[in-house]
Amino acid sequence: MNDRLVIDRKNTLRNAAEPRLATHPAVIKLAAKIISIIFHPVFVPLYLVLFMVYIHPYLFAGFSNWNKTLVIIQAFVMFSFFPIVTVLLLKALKFINTLQLTIQKDRIIPLVVCGVWYFWIWYVWRNLPDYPRPAIQLALAIWIASWLGLMVNIKMKISLHAISMGVMVTFMLLLALSQEINSGIYISIAFLIAGLVCTARFIVSNHTQKEVYGGLAIGMLSLLIASLFS
Repeated sequence: MNDRLVIDRKNTLRNAAEPRLATHPAVIKLAAKIISIIFHPVFVPLYLVLFMVYIHPYLFAGFSNWNKTLVIIQAFVMFSFFPIVTVLLLKALKFINTLQLTIQKDRIIPLVVCGVWYFWIWYVWRNLPDYPRPAIQLALAIWIASWLGLMVNIKMKISLHAISMGVMVTFMLLLALSQEINSGIYISIAFLIAGLVCTARFIVSNHTQKEVYGGLAIGMLSLLIASLFS
């Protein structure tokens, strides 16, 4: 414990114990950084679309190989490519300080702009008659999550990684409940990934428990809202 001087509410100067931050071996920190990059929020929606298109037994079963490829291209462009380019341009124009969006102010413009991309792909997919309902729900949930994240960001630096994990876990749970297929392995993998990512954020970021668990709650709520309106 470290001691430091603070002024309490009675304007009295006193010593206060400051807890030391937990330290982790370098290999653990490296693993946490790799996990944070692989499961960055701009990639998680793409992974879920890949799951629906190529692993789920029948969501996109009626699509030709070319049409499946088009779905993946659309998902990559709107969920990953455009958000990444947006952040890079904002950094180049000095609208944000870091690519990691480590402060709340840096997150405002990226979340607003990315919300436009997410709304666009939801709007396009919902007007295509052959697209399965879960895919439309996912796109709507991601858009809702971006705006809820923007609102909460006013008060605290919510974990965007945790928001994406909340969307992913809830998506897999609702998908399993709505269809008669054995989804146990998929749900287990989703929970495992969510646990790894949230633990990684505790290790390599300065997020508090409130910011991480709050992010999970926002992601879950976004998917639940989307399931009611799509």
